[in-house]
Amino acid sequence: MQDDTHDISQGVDRTEMFGAREGTEGIIRCDACPVLCRIRPGRSGACDRYANADGRLIRTDPLVLSERATSEGGEMVPFLANERNWNGNPVTGSEVFVTGIGSGTTYPDYKPAPFIVSSDYKGIDTVTVVTEGIFSYCGVKVKIDTDRHIGSETAAIRANGEHVGHVTTAEYGSQMLSLGGVNHLTGGTKKEGNVTCKTLMALCNKEAVELTIDDGSTVIVQAGKAPIIDAVEEQRMRVGCGSATIGIFAQQWHGEADEVVVVDDHITGVLSEHQAGKVLHMPPTGIKIRGRRSTPGRYFQVAEPGSGWGGTDIKDPLEIIEGFDPDVAWPGMRLLMTSTTGEDSLYCILDDELKPIEFDMPHPLEVVVYRIGENCEPSLSTVLFMGGAGGSLRAGVTENPVHLTRSVRNRLTRVTMGGAPVYVWPGGGITAMVDVMQMPDDSFGHVPTPAIVAPIEFTLARSDFADLGGHTDHITSLTDVVAEFKDVARRSQWRPDNPWPLAKRTD
Repeated sequence: MQDDTHDISQGVDRTEMFGAREGTEGIIRCDACPVLCRIRPGRSGACDRYANADGRLIRTDPLVLSERATSEGGEMVPFLANERNWNGNPVTGSEVFVTGIGSGTTYPDYKPAPFIVSSDYKGIDTVTVVTEGIFSYCGVKVKIDTDRHIGSETAAIRANGEHVGHVTTAEYGSQMLSLGGVNHLTGGTKKEGNVTCKTLMALCNKEAVELTIDDGSTVIVQAGKAPIIDAVEEQRMRVGCGSATIGIFAQQWHGEADEVVVVDDHITGVLSEHQAGKVLHMPPTGIKIRGRRSTPGRYFQVAEPGSGWGGTDIKDPLEIIEGFDPDVAWPGMRLLMTSTTGEDSLYCILDDELKPIEFDMPHPLEVVVYRIGENCEPSLSTVLFMGGAGGSLRAGVTENPVHLTRSVRNRLTRVTMGGAPVYVWPGGGITAMVDVMQMPDDSFGHVPTPAIVAPIEFTLARSDFADLGGHTDHITSLTDVVAEFKDVARRSQWRPDNPWPLAKRTD
């Protein structure tokens, strides 16, 4: 148990739900997580989420209510505005969704969820079960848009020197990281668990985090921002592999160059040999490319991975050319070499000895190289939170948790996190994945067990809630929730690209 000393602010009373008084000093024992902090008056627990305010256990962060505009003119009408004539009716030009952010937890989860909210949407009586789940089984998947090599697959990733994850399989134009998970949170040293937890929370709350990869790069990752790799901010996500780039731009190069080589760590493309070049009736050039030839015009392993051209370690692209067949190539042959992002390019003409000599690039080829860059999307870092909600938090919904799992699987119950849509993985349990950029700011917290605290909501028809054995005796109307929290809740404008949780899936 822990006695913390942080200052507190005004919050919502949670004494009856989570607190028990101890002794005569006004100490409250908080059982919102396994740490069981003993909190003195005027102080907060170790998580900074619960505090003792004059003998009342309060939730220090505000409940987040999200609104979307439905007024005829399309203008946002604040549902929590401070107008003196506001009558507590939440349907005042807006619609309201109670998120799990700031709602509190129900650990141990034999208690009903903090909020079980009923509302009417287009004549359908719905229920949303709202809670903040404590996730030990969780992590983040990070997608970094770059063709640069940042580390070998399975290489350890460290934050503040602690092992917090690993590099996983690369995807098309992106490097992928897997961070967190129960083994790093609880299976290592106490410091490893704490650093892992703080790293996950920072990433999920859209903060910048510096990570180092064993025998690889140092990267700064922030959701929705360009990654910074070895102190260089990435600009472009490649348009495709070398072969794909050949296929896309072959027609535009035809007649302007006799040979085009698109350098790529994975698949380097050679225009004259490629099927695209054959269709254009391009003559062979006798070029000899280093690496392992796959299908015509496609070469693997032309160089080692790195931060050079096309994600290779090459700084001079001519290094991957072993020469030209003198019986096929000819003096004056025009050669263009480019990377898959167009950031690197070189134009050469073969001399009498069939050696490529660099020249200024003709304008028509400059246009196409520029177009490669134009077709590259901005490089971003994407953070997906992934957590297993198949554990005890289901008991906050129903006394028979498997009924909730089956209801989710049968698409009768919609799962959201902070109101954002999630992808629920097939198979057993409720394993959910969410893009943190679709969630309100500061959606995530932590407890010092260590574990991540994340909002989660289950929305379904009231009749289905009753059928799965839900805690119907604890249902509160949306009107009552808004009226109770109108002075302390935090407002969040609904993202218009997020589906409305109360709507039918066909709406």
